[in-house]
Amino acid sequence: MITIYVPCDAAAIACGANKVAAALLAKLVPDISIVRTGSRGLFWLEPMIEVATPEGRIAYGPVKPGDIDSLIAADFLNGGDHLLRLGKPEEIPYLARQTRLTFERCGVVDPLSITDYRAHGGYAGLEAAIAMEGEAITEMVKASGLRGRGGAGFPTGIKWNTVRLAQADQKYIVCNADEGDSGTFADRMVMEGDPFMLIEGMTIAGLAVGATKGYIYIRSEYPHAFKTMSRAIEIATREGALGPSVFGCGRAFTLEARLGAGAYICGEETSLLESLEGRRGVVRAKPPLPALEGLFGLPTAVNNVLSLATVPYVLAHGAQAYADYGMGRSRGTLCIQLGGNIKHGGLIEVAFGMTLREAIEDFGGGTASGRPIRAVQVGGPLGAYWPESLFDTPLDYEAFAAKAGLVGHGGIVVFDDTVDLAAQARFAFEFCAAESCGKCTPCRIGAVRGVETMDKIIAGTDVDKNMTLVSDLCQTMTDASLCAMGGLTPIPVVSAMTHFPGDFVPAPLRIAAE
Repeated sequence: MITIYVPCDAAAIACGANKVAAALLAKLVPDISIVRTGSRGLFWLEPMIEVATPEGRIAYGPVKPGDIDSLIAADFLNGGDHLLRLGKPEEIPYLARQTRLTFERCGVVDPLSITDYRAHGGYAGLEAAIAMEGEAITEMVKASGLRGRGGAGFPTGIKWNTVRLAQADQKYIVCNADEGDSGTFADRMVMEGDPFMLIEGMTIAGLAVGATKGYIYIRSEYPHAFKTMSRAIEIATREGALGPSVFGCGRAFTLEARLGAGAYICGEETSLLESLEGRRGVVRAKPPLPALEGLFGLPTAVNNVLSLATVPYVLAHGAQAYADYGMGRSRGTLCIQLGGNIKHGGLIEVAFGMTLREAIEDFGGGTASGRPIRAVQVGGPLGAYWPESLFDTPLDYEAFAAKAGLVGHGGIVVFDDTVDLAAQARFAFEFCAAESCGKCTPCRIGAVRGVETMDKIIAGTDVDKNMTLVSDLCQTMTDASLCAMGGLTPIPVVSAMTHFPGDFVPAPLRIAAE
């Protein structure tokens, strides 16, 4: 039987993958099997289908339903030549230049086949963890150098150790899958393309800290991911990978997937916990830390999807194998998401240290519009806007922080030379005003005043006076906001004012200057 792999990732579906799968089923003979996989992250080639041949998988893309007849005529079932033929996926330059540790199975396995997952190395990490004490697991994660991939970059092993040492009859593992940053989709790709990896990582975390219950908080805009994760949890429970005795080891760990309600602020861990408890998503004051008093007031390890999904690799291959990648204090790999005005949008996984320029030019191929790149925002809507002069900065937590930037969740949004950075600065305030939980005054009121003052600057009203006012406002929000929502909103504003001052000159004066 010949097997054809068609992605079921949300991005591929948006590009027509379901229609392609239906067209294949309508045209092909009965001895053809279609397996729906996740995406490999080459979004400009989606839907990218693959055919299993004796020489390995052969990819074709982007495929439309109308291409099926010509593909059949070209004998694509045996890897035949065609205008859409891409060759072996692993030899496509975009993939060949990557270091895929976390995403090695995405686009390869059937997301809901635990047998397929195990055949590709899955559960080796959990099996190793079962033979270890919690302290040893935590020390291995510490030694790997793994840091939170959600944006903060806090060492994962240190957080786990705090929860492990806390005294309580019940502890929790919470996965923050409320991936709301602009230009980010890595968490979704994991949940839709390799859900058992996240389940395995959370189970290892449970064994490490002594937690017997876990929750995955998934953003409401991810219905496909929620459906896939829920089904994967059912399968893992049925197969003994979750339950009262994980793989018969005598230690319990169970999981639930919960759907969020559309609030960006629930990406902040304490607001997420409030939502999980059934209340409005409002930020909690710290201390106490969630590691000590988290979900339902009990010790809780809250980690991002990518942080937890990377743990199985560390346990299966050892701390040093992971720490061998990267630079400085940023060890391992970074999952970079390329979006915005970019020719080759998608996901790449590389060791920390590649420059921003390499990401957007060598991988991204420049702008989709063909115009020059003027600005890049890294780290979501609260990340800095950087000009071309900073593009040679390595993608590393400390290197970015030294230049007042954020690596964040690894999202990169590209803008060409038509962008207006004054309008983007205004948007940062507007976004904060809309998404603030309202608990603290600097964020709740400061963002609104920021929009009002930016409107005056854009209109040319007392520009110097209002620019000074914005700078003062940004300082207040940075120093006095309760959480990162208000505390980081000044970053895109200040960076736009610093690196693109000409955009804050009234339009008539800009024209005169030109």
